[in-house]
Order: sequence, then structure tokens, then C-alpha cells
Amino acid sequence: MTPRLSYSKKIMKEFLNPKNLGEIKNPDGVGQVGNPKCGDIMHIFIRVGDQGKKTEFLKDVKFKTFGCGAAIASSSILTQIAKGKKMQQAKKITNKDVANKLKGMPPIKLHCSNLAADALQKAIEDYRGKKK
Repeated sequence: MTPRLSYSKKIMKEFLNPKNLGEIKNPDGVGQVGNPKCGDIMHIFIRVGDQGKKTEFLKDVKFKTFGCGAAIASSSILTQIAKGKKMQQAKKITNKDVANKLKGMPPIKLHCSNLAADALQKAIEDYRGKKK
């Protein structure tokens, strides 16, 4: 018998009504990650803005995720955490930040918060690589 998962109200809200779903045309950076074991695939798209004096920030963050409810919820909350952050702050977002905002990720689904944070870091790396 498969164990029954208990999702928090916040996870269910983000899964049923995800924010920032979609793709940014001509993004400044894209991060793609996947977990072959569970089949989740996440794409995070970023648009970088400049507040003057070369202070870069995440002007827009969107996602496309193929996966379970926890993966979609993790992607949605990640975009909300990251959007508007200065680049230095965005680089510090961790899987724990994502899981904490979702208020109760089942342990078996914690890898979803890892994927979301990793996808953002890859998008930032992609942006930095293009900028050089």
C-alpha cells in the first residue's frame, strides 16, 4: 500500500493556483533541473533589471514545471520569494527557504524544494555566463 501524503494548506494553495506560471520571452537567464528518479522537471526563467549604480535585481521570474503538486508548489513559491530581490539576495535562496514558505513539506517531497532552489541558481549562472 502506498503511504498517503499530507500536504499543508499553503502547498495546496500554490499547487491549485500557481503564481508566475509561464515563460519569459527572451529571458536573461534560464535554469533547468530534473530528478530522473521522480520525473520532476523545472524551468526557471529570469529577467534582470538594473536599479542604477549597477544594482541588479530579479525584475521578473517565471516557471514551467512538469511534476507533482509539491514540485509545482515549490516552483510557484520560489518565484514569489525571488521576484524583486537584488541578485546577491537571490543567490542566497535555499531549499530550506522554499520549504519553510510552504509550511510543511512532507519529507519524501523535500527534493522538490531542492530542485526549485537549484533551478534559480542555474538561471542566475546562465545570466552571468551570457553577460561575460
